[in-house]
Amino acid sequence: MPEYAKFTEDMIKTHTILVPDMLPVHFKLLIAIFESKGYKMELLQNDSRAVVDEGLKNVHNDACYPALLVIGQFMDALKSGKYDPDKTALLITQTGGGCRASNYIHLLRKAVARNFPQVPVVSLNFSGLEKDSAFQISVSMFIRMLYAVLYGDLLMICYNKCRAYELNKGEAEKVLNKWQNKLGDFFRTGNKEYMKTKRLYTAILEDFAAIKLSDEKKIRVGIVGEIYVKYSPLANNHLEDFLISEGCEPVVPSLLEFVMYCAAGNFNDARIYNNITKSSIFNKIGYDLIYSKQKELIKIMNAQGSFEPPHDFEHLRSLADKYINQGVVMGEGWLIPAEMAALAKSGVENIICTQPFGCLPNHIVAKGMSRAIKQDNPNANIVAIDYDPGATRVNQENRIKLMLANAKIG
Repeated sequence: MPEYAKFTEDMIKTHTILVPDMLPVHFKLLIAIFESKGYKMELLQNDSRAVVDEGLKNVHNDACYPALLVIGQFMDALKSGKYDPDKTALLITQTGGGCRASNYIHLLRKAVARNFPQVPVVSLNFSGLEKDSAFQISVSMFIRMLYAVLYGDLLMICYNKCRAYELNKGEAEKVLNKWQNKLGDFFRTGNKEYMKTKRLYTAILEDFAAIKLSDEKKIRVGIVGEIYVKYSPLANNHLEDFLISEGCEPVVPSLLEFVMYCAAGNFNDARIYNNITKSSIFNKIGYDLIYSKQKELIKIMNAQGSFEPPHDFEHLRSLADKYINQGVVMGEGWLIPAEMAALAKSGVENIICTQPFGCLPNHIVAKGMSRAIKQDNPNANIVAIDYDPGATRVNQENRIKLMLANAKIG
């Protein structure tokens, strides 16, 4: 095994850690949490064709599209001259399990070693995949990250709703920036004000609700699929912006649903295979905590009344059981058909499923299950859009326009 640069304790003070742009709203809050521990981080914004070209140069052809983009974005940033390779590190997430995303880090390290051998790659994971790195996540940091995901989901939901209907363009973005900065300051300084969720949720909702909106009826379009392509503007060619430009309202499921899906997978497997372990018991306790936080957010959003809350996760699980077994946990597994069904049943019948090249589990559970969901929901208008290095943005947008031509307002 070749030796790669390792992230050491001293580097916390000297290095800037670059972060891929997967969830722009959420990641700004998560970065603030790490900054409270002395880490210096920067969210990458480069999204030119050079990113794809760098990915093609550094990743073999059968790797999935998300791997190509993440590695391409890092390599493009390092070659831009903006960063000192002697004082730069890269951060990549690893989910564990059967998804090849857990192996991106090895592809990235090989690419970096060929060009910038002094640049270390650090892993953000909760599975103990990297044991010899100075980059560590404490229990208190994990709790704060959970709050950041909850706030990020709330901001994303309100922002998408408001910017689709706002009468004064840019007003929703101002409110978003205000709360990203305010919450970021809480996390960055260690101010426990972020724990006063009832007060802060209500204040956020009221701020967005004060934005003057058009009463025009617009086509609501749900976005599901592989987690990176579903959320990343780089990966989906700014899909949410495109839908708004076409007079639609994008509806994106919450990140917390994926977090809970991962937590549920462990204790589900323990039940299915009759193999209860300490890990599965711990995951069930963690799941119950997260679920209680989700229910609190849903309750406050329902009480305020201006915005549609995320789907109750136990409701998603019950919907999944109608179409697919919860033992199907490769990639996004049963979560994709569950989200499609939940959207269709809640009135968001127009659904785009983002399909990255090379993600076999996603194709099986998305394309494979969409027919069953359409049979159960006759008005569901589901289209799978392929994202890969050879797929042009024009072709993708034309396919979406064709879907919208058959869409119903609701």
